[in-house]
Amino acid sequence: MYGWIWRHLPGNAWVRALISIVLALAVVYVLFQYVFPWAEPLLPFNDVTVDGQ
Repeated sequence: MYGWIWRHLPGNAWVRALISIVLALAVVYVLFQYVFPWAEPLLPFNDVTVDGQ
């Protein structure tokens, strides 16, 4: 998969590396801004069982 993306990016190796970094940062941004907040209520991390003693 990464080889396919690398072959289809324009430019030489330095330009491809820069575009790859920008794409990776964009994916991280979308995950933190949209995907993780949407999925948070569906995850069981807040279902904590602690005795009241």
